[in-house]
Parts: sequence; C-alpha cells; structure tokens
Amino acid sequence: MTFSLFVLLGTLVVIMLLIFKQAIAAFISEKNPLVTRLKEYRRFHNPWIAGLFLFGINAFLFFSTVILLYLLLILIIPYVHLFVMLLSVIGSIYVWIAFNKAWSGTKQGRLKMAFIGSSFYILMCGICICRFILLEPSYPGEDIFMAAFGLMIGIFVTTVAAVTCILFAGFAEK
Repeated sequence: MTFSLFVLLGTLVVIMLLIFKQAIAAFISEKNPLVTRLKEYRRFHNPWIAGLFLFGINAFLFFSTVILLYLLLILIIPYVHLFVMLLSVIGSIYVWIAFNKAWSGTKQGRLKMAFIGSSFYILMCGICICRFILLEPSYPGEDIFMAAFGLMIGIFVTTVAAVTCILFAGFAEK
C-alpha cells in the first residue's frame, strides 16, 4: 500500500466519522464514567476552564502518541504504528464526545469550550506552517523534499484534528 492510499483512506474514514457522528455518539451514554466525573466537577461548567482542560487532554494524547511512536521505532514490526495512530484517534473521539455529553451549559459555551480545546491543534498547525515557510537546506545541495512533505502532512493532520474536535465537542447534539 502506498502512502497516498493511506492518506486517501484516512480522509475517507474521517468523512465517514463526521457523517455518522450521531450514531457514534450514541455508543457513549450519559452514565459513562468519564461523563459523570466531568459533570460532577464543579469548575467544568465554566467554558474557559473546560476548554483549557480539553486543550490539556488533546496535548497529552498528541504527545503520548508521538512518544509511543518514537519508542516503537526500535521494533521492526510492520504497520504497528498505524494501529497506534488508530487507537489515538479512537481515544480522542471518545474524549470529545464525553466532553460534549458532560456539558450542561449553553450551546455558545459548548462551542467556546470546543474552540479553546481544539486550539492546541491549531497551534500545532501554525508551528508546522512556520517551519514549512522557514525550511531551508542546512548545507548546499541538501534535498529538503521529505522534510517539506512531512510538514505538509503535519499541517493536514492537525487541521483535520482541529475541525473534528470542534465538530464532535462543539456541534454534536446530546
């Protein structure tokens, strides 16, 4: 399988997730342990604090996935990194749906929480864009194609994650 096919397949999966987000959200009930814990937390009802908490969880999931993938470089097992990334996506969507279901304030507050929480991915996208713009060879004749390609993939992935976070945590109905 080529890399282009993986990107196309990933894009199709994200589109299908967004189309069937109501059916996916139905798997997490109001009695879910994470949902009930978030509802009990008194400060969770403030959209700024809930958004910062979501920001922190997004950062934790992102960096733990990156660290785990880096540690898996030692193992030479094909396609194990795809399984780790799939689990990371499932975990992120689970958290975003739980945050949506636990929110008891206004729709505007839920949107504010989702935008603040997804701003982590917007920040990471901005970092990738800056690095892409400032990318230059460290010595004459160095080929920077793969670095530029990796940064473009980073921009794509973080943009999709930000939009998906906003849609699942901010716009999904209870």
